[in-house]
Amino acid sequence: MKTITIRRPDDWHLHLRDGAVLEGVVGDTSRHFARAIIMPNLVPPVVTPADAAAYRQRILAAVPNGDRFQPLMTLYLTEGTDPEDVAAGKESGLITAVKLYPAGATTNSHSGVRDIEKAMPVLERMAQIGLPLCVHGEVTTPEVDIFDREAVFIETVLDPLRKRLPELKVTMEHVTTKDGVDYIKEASANLAGTITTHHLIINRNAILVGGIRPHYYCLPVAKREHHRQALRAAATSGNPRFFLGTDSAPHVDPLKECACGCAGIYTAPNTMSCLAHVFEEERALDRLEAFTSLNGPAWYGLPPNEEMMTLVRRDEPLQFPKKRETGAGAITIFDPMFPLYWDVEA
Repeated sequence: MKTITIRRPDDWHLHLRDGAVLEGVVGDTSRHFARAIIMPNLVPPVVTPADAAAYRQRILAAVPNGDRFQPLMTLYLTEGTDPEDVAAGKESGLITAVKLYPAGATTNSHSGVRDIEKAMPVLERMAQIGLPLCVHGEVTTPEVDIFDREAVFIETVLDPLRKRLPELKVTMEHVTTKDGVDYIKEASANLAGTITTHHLIINRNAILVGGIRPHYYCLPVAKREHHRQALRAAATSGNPRFFLGTDSAPHVDPLKECACGCAGIYTAPNTMSCLAHVFEEERALDRLEAFTSLNGPAWYGLPPNEEMMTLVRRDEPLQFPKKRETGAGAITIFDPMFPLYWDVEA
């Protein structure tokens, strides 16, 4: 197969940051993606609909001329979030979901939830009005090994929450384990999962073998090879409960290449080429559209995009830049460690 045409994709988990970084990276997403769920973990975080509306305007102002792109806004859940404020945000059409960060789980999550019980009034209201909850599915207690955080979160936080509020619609974001894949597949209703580009490609060896390589460090951290294989099987299966959320997370190089480097991998520029490579390897190119363009809109109650995208398999490897220059500094672009041949046709 030399070409494949699919509906224009969406990204159901995206970091754009703010200021000069936002201005430098948003075009890498808007060039290929029609919509994206925008993460709210700014400093300060996006906690109210007014915050979200202001951030949305900054994003739209930074989108390159000619690109058609719709940012789908989320609110950052805190223990003091007002349930009626959240309901008003949904009613206005501005808010697509609310994001749960366990405090300390990842970048700019220190304002997140420490005691889920204190957030229950908001979660109960969300269940009533049908507003999805997006979760960063990791516990942060120090006695839990970092490679076990997702499995323990499912057992101790997510499963009890879903049993208590079975009508709450939950998106388990950036699933990284077979435990997560199996839990989603076995759920009777109201649970889906996003899978990132990079977790389909790297395991934890990429971070640690041959020296510490900070540009493959992300949270949730990449796991063992059998978990990666479970993710690939889920993503390429056509199962409507799994869809693309890149978790593309730009950090300027000095914040990655230091004694305590930030978590995050910047995949927006080459995600579609990487995904086509993975799906071709799995003999599932006919299911790429479901993963990137159909399952996510169906889950969030939105129509699929009418525009189409064609990917062409070139005879020679594509040449992607190694860095994305921004007004705040250079950002390293994800290197999948193999040549890419699938190109998005202009």
